[in-house]
Amino acid sequence: MADADRPADGPSQETGGGSGLDEPRRPRAGVLIGLLVGLLGFGLAVQLNTGQDDPAVTGVRPEDLVRILDDLDARKERLRDEIASLEDRRRQLTSGAQGQAAAVAEARRLADELGILAGTLPAEGPGLAVRFRSGPEPVRADQILNAVEELRGAGAEAMQISGADGPSVRITATTYFLDRGTGLEVDGQPLVAPYTLTVIGDPETMRTALEIPGGVVSEVSKDGGTVSLDERRRITVSALRRVEPPRYARPAS
Repeated sequence: MADADRPADGPSQETGGGSGLDEPRRPRAGVLIGLLVGLLGFGLAVQLNTGQDDPAVTGVRPEDLVRILDDLDARKERLRDEIASLEDRRRQLTSGAQGQAAAVAEARRLADELGILAGTLPAEGPGLAVRFRSGPEPVRADQILNAVEELRGAGAEAMQISGADGPSVRITATTYFLDRGTGLEVDGQPLVAPYTLTVIGDPETMRTALEIPGGVVSEVSKDGGTVSLDERRRITVSALRRVEPPRYARPAS
């Protein structure tokens, strides 16, 4: 009877052994899932609390937030228009018989654009005249540089700066600004306040960029100065740069 009972006991022990190995895995999996869910909930709670307590957000007036959103929307639309324009040019360049003529026209257009960007060609179009007047503290070089960067971010295509007297200086990617006594030095040219930035681009978008809370207008105002923005339908950037030929660089082939 004992020998007869052994076969019945053997499988039950093996089965029991298999269940004994699986049972610890199930609680472990449950604990792991619970831990992950808890960490996710904690992360969401921290993110929500951080957003609610962020003084940079809670301290901004609703009208200022609307102005910032309008600036972002304008930049988004400008990028969409640029993408559509590039796709249209690509279709023209690959349109068979008309491709050669389109390529010549495109090369001329690019040459004009590069001339404007390099400052070797004059330009005209709608834009802004931005005038900086000093207060008790002089307008600093970094404030003018911030204005230039904000204008570039808002789609400015050509710029020049002038002082109370002397010639205007074309602003390009290599232009530098230095404080020089009570005035400025721009690409080696001394300028005396007040300063006028002449900028070609969408006037409304550029105005919004300069008037963003904490931006250029606010910064100059804190020092007692003023920034006036004059929107114009037609403005001319006539100052030109002399481009020196490269001494060392050669086209890569």
